[in-house]
Amino acid sequence: LVEALRWRQRGGEWGGMLCLLPLTAALHAPVRAPGTLRASAPFVSVSAALHVPVRATPIVLRAAAPSLSISTPRAIGEPIRVGIVGCGRIGIVHLETLRKCPKAKVVSIGGSSREETVSALAEKYGIAHFAKDADEVIRNPDVDAVWICSPSQFHAEQITAAANAGKDIFCEKPIATDLAETIKAVNLCRAKGVKLMTALQRRFDPNFSRVKRSIAEGTIGETIVVKLCSRDPAPPPLKYVQGGGGIFKDMAIHDLDMSRFLMGEDPLEVFATGSCMINQEIADLPGPEAYDTATIIVKYREGRTATIDVCRQATYGYDQRAEALGTAAMVMTDNMYPNTARVFTGDFVGMADLPYDFFMSRYIAAYEAETVAFIDSIESASDAPVTGEDGVIALAMAIAAGLSAKEQRWVKLSEVLPALDGSMEGSPRLRKRDRLSAFLRSLGGARTSEPEPIPA
Repeated sequence: LVEALRWRQRGGEWGGMLCLLPLTAALHAPVRAPGTLRASAPFVSVSAALHVPVRATPIVLRAAAPSLSISTPRAIGEPIRVGIVGCGRIGIVHLETLRKCPKAKVVSIGGSSREETVSALAEKYGIAHFAKDADEVIRNPDVDAVWICSPSQFHAEQITAAANAGKDIFCEKPIATDLAETIKAVNLCRAKGVKLMTALQRRFDPNFSRVKRSIAEGTIGETIVVKLCSRDPAPPPLKYVQGGGGIFKDMAIHDLDMSRFLMGEDPLEVFATGSCMINQEIADLPGPEAYDTATIIVKYREGRTATIDVCRQATYGYDQRAEALGTAAMVMTDNMYPNTARVFTGDFVGMADLPYDFFMSRYIAAYEAETVAFIDSIESASDAPVTGEDGVIALAMAIAAGLSAKEQRWVKLSEVLPALDGSMEGSPRLRKRDRLSAFLRSLGGARTSEPEPIPA
């Protein structure tokens, strides 16, 4: 607020209007000495702090118009100030990753049902501000970008709040569990002029990116078949599965996106089947939430296919592999181990240790590269490396897989998202910004409801 007052004194304007900030509003803003570790009082809202004259004519929202940010100015050369929403395991993963990035600094954390959890994390990692309420993190004027790591059902609401506050957004997949909400969130970020990055970290994994490079360089010729395997070491807690949209949205969405990433184009049709083979605790949940095992076939142009198998339990550890067969060669990755040591005895020959048993260990390099890529895009004013468009299409693929598993038939992607009716043929060759603009313009006829849950 003080910075805004100084800016006003220098004759600053927002949207052609003088920004009038009374001293009384600035004096009533919550004050915290630098480095003080405590939960702050709610921040003074922009509408309350700024006495802005009302226009006689209505304001028309234009695409890519910058939002009114409530962030205080950041000095040139200072790291991007990050607020993390969500204190579960993925929130901690991103917290650890951001600590290793010299161009970013976590200044606020929150969004937990237990204040003691937030407080403990803030103290452990030396974070100056914490709050139980996620909205306080989002509206914190010291925050430039928001990392949304909360449960999936809260993503759309928190994206909306962050976009309206003018904050760039990094959001864990999916952007939302509902397609209409996802499209709305993507369009809002576009209208507010803020970046929205969908966290699909496998695109940044050294193994998968090397497969992509071989395809892009033409090493394997024309791609014919892609195979992806994704198996977790153990099922997630019931609370994680409930309300998360099921195995296609909370797990296989990574593999569905990877198939599109490797093929380099949008899919045409999906066939999927699912079952409950491991954890009977979820068997009575609705729709794909009742599945812990699934197989998916994704059809691309000219009959090319991607085959995906996912399972929530593999007793030997994480199993993440990719293979691409082309007209000239094949490229594939092996599963990852903590080391390459092998043991040779009279009755055993094989790896000395089991594969990784925690996703942070398996994908640590991917999380770091993903973080750096988004921070760099903020600093350079370039597009987010994985856009909202990518998030929308990945979710549409997951919804199509759920519908296919329910009805046991091939589902065209255009049934779920009419924008994928083939009218954007060749669009992957467009510049990312032009492709995103074309894609968002095509979303008018998107399906706004999802398949009914499979009866228990």
